[in-house]
Amino acid sequence: MIQLENIIFLIVAALGIGLFVWQIRKIRKNILIGRDVDRSDNPSERINKTLLVAFGQQKMFKRMLPAVLHLFVYVGFLVINIEVLEIMIDGIFGTHRVLGFLGPFYDGLMAVNEILAALVIIACAIFLWRRNVTKVPRLATGVEMRAWPKMDANVILITEIVLMFALFAFNIADLKLAALNNHTLPGTFPVSSSFVNIFGNDAGTLATIASVGWWIHIIGILAFMNYLPSSKHFHIIMAFPNVYFSKLWPKGKFTTNPAITHEIKAMLDPSYQPPAPEMDAEGNPIVQRFGAKDVEDLTWKQLMDSYTCTECGRCTSVCPANITGKLLSPRKIVMDTRDRMEEKGEHPAIFAPNHYKELGVERVKTTDEKTLLRGYITPEELWACTTCNACVESCPVNIDQLSTIMDLRRYLVLEESAAPASINAMFTNIENNGAPWAFPSSDRFNWAEELYVPSKN
Repeated sequence: MIQLENIIFLIVAALGIGLFVWQIRKIRKNILIGRDVDRSDNPSERINKTLLVAFGQQKMFKRMLPAVLHLFVYVGFLVINIEVLEIMIDGIFGTHRVLGFLGPFYDGLMAVNEILAALVIIACAIFLWRRNVTKVPRLATGVEMRAWPKMDANVILITEIVLMFALFAFNIADLKLAALNNHTLPGTFPVSSSFVNIFGNDAGTLATIASVGWWIHIIGILAFMNYLPSSKHFHIIMAFPNVYFSKLWPKGKFTTNPAITHEIKAMLDPSYQPPAPEMDAEGNPIVQRFGAKDVEDLTWKQLMDSYTCTECGRCTSVCPANITGKLLSPRKIVMDTRDRMEEKGEHPAIFAPNHYKELGVERVKTTDEKTLLRGYITPEELWACTTCNACVESCPVNIDQLSTIMDLRRYLVLEESAAPASINAMFTNIENNGAPWAFPSSDRFNWAEELYVPSKN
C-alpha cells in the first residue's frame, strides 16, 4: 500500500528528474547553435570507438595511477546505479529490496556494490589528497586556471564520499534490524557485515539511521545529477555521445571549405554548377563565413566538445607551445568556447561557474568585442599552435581542440587577411613563384649546380 512517504518520494524524484531534463534541453539547444555536420557514417566503427574510449577508458591508461583510481570510481558509478534502480522502485511502490528475488545474482551484485563503494571512498580520498595537498601541476596550476575547477572537484569528490557512507549506513542498520527480528536480509554485504554492531541494538535508532541513510543517498544522487550540467563532471554523461561522434579520419587531415571548393571547381570547369546556397527560416541565403569568428560558425560537434571537457589539463600539459611559455592553452580554448556559447545561447546550469576570462590570463589581453574571436580568444593564442595534435591525442574523451583553433585561424586569414607577416610572405611567394621561397621556379635547382663539381677527367 502506497503511503505518504512514497508520495513524497515520488514528488522529489519527479522534481529532480524533471529539472535535469529541463537543463539537458537547454544544453541541446545551445549545441545546435553550431553549423550542421554529418557524423552518421560508419556506425560500427563508431560503436567500437565508444566501447574502447568511453566505456573502456582506453586513453586514461596513459597515466596509470589516476587511471586505476578513476576506474574504481567509474565502475562503481555504473554498478551502484543498479542499486539506485532498486531504491527508486522501493520508494515509489513502498517495497523493500524488491530485487531480492534474484537470489544468488542479487547476492553477488550487493557484494560487488559494497566492495566498489569502499573503493570509491578510497579513490576519492586519494583524489582529494592529489588536488589539495600534493597539488598535481596540471590540476592546481596553469596560467588559465580559475578558482571554480578546484572547488567543483572538491564538491564532487566529497559528495561521492558522503553518498557511499550514506549507502553503508543504510545497509548496516538494515542488516542489524533484520538480525534483531530474526529475518534474513537478501544479499551479501562483506563490508557492512563487518560493522553491523556500530549503531547499537535499539530498533528505533536503527530504523531512523536506515531511513536517513536511504533518503540521503537517493536525494544526494538527484542533487548530484542536477549539479552535473554546472560541473566539469558532466563528462560522465557527455563522453559517450562525444566519442561516438568524434571524427574517424586521420588526425592530421584538415577539412576543406565547401564554398572555396565549389568556386575552384567552377573556375576549372565552366560547366560545373555549384549547389544552391542554404536558406534560413525566412528564405534568405545563409552567409557562409570562411572560418569561424563566433560560436555559430563552429559545428555542433565542436560545441559538444566544450560540454564534454573534463578540465583535466592533459591537453595543456602536453602542448609544446604551452610548455615553452607561449600563450596557447588548449583547455582554455575549449572552456572559452563553452563560456561564449552559453553567453550567446541559454545558460542551462543551476549553478553558474566563473568564466575563464573573469580571472583571465594576465598575458592575454582580449578586447570588448562580443565574439569568440578576440572577445574570448586572441589571435596570439591561435598562432602559437603548431598543429601537432598532441592535445587531441591526449584527450581521454576525444575532444578535437585543433579543429576549433584552425577554424578561428582560417577566419583571420581568409576574412581579415590578418595572418602574421611571415605567413603573408609565404602566401605571396606561393602566388608568384609557386613555392614558399622568394625565388622563381627556374632557379629552384641552382643549389644542385653550385654543389656539383665537374670531374677533371
